[in-house]
Amino acid sequence: MISVLFVFSVLFGEDRETATYKPTDVILINCGTAFNTIDSRGRTWTPEQPKVFAWNSVNVSFPSKASESELLWKDVPAVPYKTVRIFRSKFTYSFTVSSGWKFLRLYFFPSRYRSDFDAVKSFFTVTVNGFTLLKNFSVNSSDSGRLIKEFIVPVLGGSKTLNLTFRPSPNSLAFINGLEIVSMPDRFYTKGGFDDNITDVGSNGDFKIDDTTVLETVYRVDVGGGMNVKDTGMFRQWLPNYGSPLGDSGNVYIMDFTINYTEKTPAYVAPREVYTTLYVRPDAKDHMNLNWTWLFPVDAGFNYLVRLHFCETMVKITKPGQRMFSIIIGNQIAKAETDVILLSGGPLIPMYLDFRTLLASNTSKTGERVNLRLDLCPNQYSYDAILNGIEIFKLNDSRGNLAGQNLVPINPIMLGGDGKLDVFLIIILAVCSAIGLVTFFIVAILLVKRKKRKDNRAGTFKVLLKQYTYAELKKITKSFSHTLGKGGFGTVYRGKLSNGVKVAVKVMQDLKGTGEDFINEVTSMSQTSHVNIVSLLGFCYEGSKRAIVYEFLKNGSLDQFISRENSSTQDVKTLNKIALGIAQGLEYLHYGCKTRIVHFDIKPQNILLDDNLCPKVSDFGLAKLCEKRESIVSLIDTRGTIGYIAPEVFSRTYGGVSHKSDVYSYGMLVLEMVGAKNKEIVETAASNTSLAYFPEWIYKELENAEQTWRFGDEITREEKETAKKMVLVGLWCIQPCPLDRPPMNKVVVMMDGSLDALEIPPNPSMHISRGFIAECSSLSDGGEIIRAVDSANT
Repeated sequence: MISVLFVFSVLFGEDRETATYKPTDVILINCGTAFNTIDSRGRTWTPEQPKVFAWNSVNVSFPSKASESELLWKDVPAVPYKTVRIFRSKFTYSFTVSSGWKFLRLYFFPSRYRSDFDAVKSFFTVTVNGFTLLKNFSVNSSDSGRLIKEFIVPVLGGSKTLNLTFRPSPNSLAFINGLEIVSMPDRFYTKGGFDDNITDVGSNGDFKIDDTTVLETVYRVDVGGGMNVKDTGMFRQWLPNYGSPLGDSGNVYIMDFTINYTEKTPAYVAPREVYTTLYVRPDAKDHMNLNWTWLFPVDAGFNYLVRLHFCETMVKITKPGQRMFSIIIGNQIAKAETDVILLSGGPLIPMYLDFRTLLASNTSKTGERVNLRLDLCPNQYSYDAILNGIEIFKLNDSRGNLAGQNLVPINPIMLGGDGKLDVFLIIILAVCSAIGLVTFFIVAILLVKRKKRKDNRAGTFKVLLKQYTYAELKKITKSFSHTLGKGGFGTVYRGKLSNGVKVAVKVMQDLKGTGEDFINEVTSMSQTSHVNIVSLLGFCYEGSKRAIVYEFLKNGSLDQFISRENSSTQDVKTLNKIALGIAQGLEYLHYGCKTRIVHFDIKPQNILLDDNLCPKVSDFGLAKLCEKRESIVSLIDTRGTIGYIAPEVFSRTYGGVSHKSDVYSYGMLVLEMVGAKNKEIVETAASNTSLAYFPEWIYKELENAEQTWRFGDEITREEKETAKKMVLVGLWCIQPCPLDRPPMNKVVVMMDGSLDALEIPPNPSMHISRGFIAECSSLSDGGEIIRAVDSANT
């Protein structure tokens, strides 16, 4: 557990800011707009001007806009992400700037824009003044829903022009939401640390960065920081870092001291918040000779510049020799006997050191990812090591190339003790890369032996998550004392982690054998990261005890929300946003992962709502992974819940089972949300009526201009149109023939659009066979089902 200790008073107001750097160049371009806009920090972004377009850029691009609802759900600021410029072919921006090194920041928001351009599926190359920054790059959706790529570019010599070129890959488009160019102090990141030296790790010499080098910012971490750090004039973003669940228990100290900047370490080097926060272990005597260890996933085959920030702020450390430690980078000693007091000149005086290290590839595999390892090893009988800030930059190779593997960097992993992980790697059963976001989780490894197989082969699966013991889960849930709900495969309990984070713990029924449903849920959820997908935090796999730990959402399920007594007065706009969010989550499962995920159990009970009523798809126990190019899913069982199951899942006479089965379930869910599907009829209908499965009465209600569905007589005309739009979308989704249903990416557009754009679909109940009704009614009432069917029906 991590605690925060405030030493003296904490006053981090703007009036306490030390002198900052004033850049000579600040260029902020909000691409695709025609007006000046102001961001959340009060900075003014200007529209693109013709003078920044090179001569070869005419008629090769067009602007567009993102959906307001998607910006809202993903908590993405409108500036500069609401508008975008999309490139059909090679396009070049030309900027006249002063001579010197520049920050170049590229802002991306992977979204489906109003021009029907899906940015997630775009691939392109970006170059600047002959350097390749990104190659065949795809802006996959990150946790925050946006991505900022920061580079450091030289504009030196006689030329004072920065040419930034976007080149779409074949059969693709390129795009950019925002451009930022900011100058920096002369050779700020290329001359070396406070001692004007870059130590070449692994040799006895120094390393020089010449004027033909471009750098990419890979990590910038305020170690121990947990606040929004205001930078020193260069608008850098510092990642807060309290450590990780696998790290030692420790304290974050926040000091209210005056930092004594010097000529060697000016105030613009790093904000005072960086130097006044640090992460320390509670009792140094218990940690003697144990390293601090950080692991930073990076691209192999490149040189990296590592900048470390230090400042001695502990009251009891006042003279040289009291705190000494070695800096080890990549298992090689970078600097032995480091003494911050001795090097800086005293307490409260900041300093920073620069190191160069080469991360060689272990294989011939292109785009290999490796860990850049940083260790701080305290000397014997010395106080524990300290570190205030970390910056890591990738340097271009000999061909002027910075492009590595197409992955979004993850938060660094910090380990305590001797830096060893207490988990084991397992062979992969199913790899579903959710836009590279599998790297956002700490590796947890388990070996699952598959018994009762005719060929007695072993099956294993790999997940990159925190693994809990059953004893830990009992502690988290207070011996499973607070039940949140029960499902077909287990019971969900409320819990709280040691850091205070509330969680939901789903304990599966005692399982024997393979536990396929458990494997389905863990492998599916662990490969996803989307605002509309519930976040999986860990799991337990201990004998027959199997459990899943995921984020706790206090508003409960959609089923509870629409069933409340005040449901008749629920806001139509809110329900429409919830329906849109669910559609976006399913669109992500179907199209946003390298391996498609078909959920097979979409229903209100499996949609959870957070504090802001943002919906999150949950319960992946019946999910199936399949390749995107495969239109048909192979099933030997029937999956889902009565009332939401697509006809083809029961009877192949309606077509093959595919991701369109989720579309059907979504349609039934939407109809239930607006009251167009009567849940009570489903639960009480006779076994020989199709009313239990298909809302035949809807078409008569559509003809009634005064129909208000579940919302009462007080709703406005606009709200009536929104409700009718939801009904029409639902009806399109429940067409009996899968080919007649729209795919989820089209459903998102329909749900986000207007009523005028929709036609009334055919009555689905006119095409349902009696055989299907009979087959449905032979099943047990309610709940989740898995029923084997004759293989001849597949």
